Amino acid sequence: MYLILVIAVFITGMLGNMFTVLVNCSDWVKNQKITFINFILLCLSASRISSLLVVFINATILELAPHLYYSYNVAKYTDIFWFITDQLSTWLATCLSIFYLFQIAHYSHPLFLWLKWRLRGILVIFLVFYLLFLIFYFLLHEILPLWRDIYVIPKSNLTSFSDIIKNIAIQNIIVFDIMYLVPFLVSLASLLLLFFSLVKSSQNLVRISTNSEDSRTKIHKKAMKMLVSFLVLFIIHIFCMHVALWLTFLFPLNRSISFVWLTLNIFPLTHSIILILGNSKLRQRAIHVLQHLKRQLQELILSLHRVSSLH
Repeated sequence: MYLILVIAVFITGMLGNMFTVLVNCSDWVKNQKITFINFILLCLSASRISSLLVVFINATILELAPHLYYSYNVAKYTDIFWFITDQLSTWLATCLSIFYLFQIAHYSHPLFLWLKWRLRGILVIFLVFYLLFLIFYFLLHEILPLWRDIYVIPKSNLTSFSDIIKNIAIQNIIVFDIMYLVPFLVSLASLLLLFFSLVKSSQNLVRISTNSEDSRTKIHKKAMKMLVSFLVLFIIHIFCMHVALWLTFLFPLNRSISFVWLTLNIFPLTHSIILILGNSKLRQRAIHVLQHLKRQLQELILSLHRVSSLH
């Protein structure tokens, strides 16, 4: 059952993210250039494809060779690879939040205008911070017994090491929280600034005595919906991660906990679908593909019906 669920998650996630990659790559090749926002979407989808591959490989090893999974090296490296890809996708999604803020919000403050003109450099610096945080994580990973002591404790001695396990769990969760705190705060700040910009835009509409929404207001609301959905999914992601970590540390050899880890795929899968629906180009391409598949399915059913009628 676990492997079936993993395969379903893997196929669903690959379809959505591969679609985004193929659309952006084809446009890149066709036009010989790519917009900055599409480049971020391309990198985001690629990172989530990598994360899905790690989850799929990890689940396959767990089901087919559990004795290898519970050895220290396999557990360590699969966890590290998953953490890198999950962090990268989170920070790239946060880059989208920053991009929406500076492209849509309207502020006359000199600092905001200065940052807006240097948006690409700001995003590059933001990703450099991600690399620094990643180095920090690896250093703590070697200094603190974050995973090593869990996988080398024999099952018969788990009760005698319960206090050690709890301490390691707290250390690990603190490190995880630090890594995810920055993108969460940045996304939250982007949402608040967009909201204040929307309020200011709405007040301007009231002053000029118009009840209709202008294009800027509609864009504001659309961007805010995207950011709110991202933050809600992000909070669910962190909550599921806390639950999964605690269960893993308290019951390290219980294989049923793997089902809890699968809930961490809710965030990348759902957010990828939201990004496709929120991007006009991707949405139109997706509708075109679905319509084409519908026509092909109808023709196939019609052909089968004709064959059955002849017999």
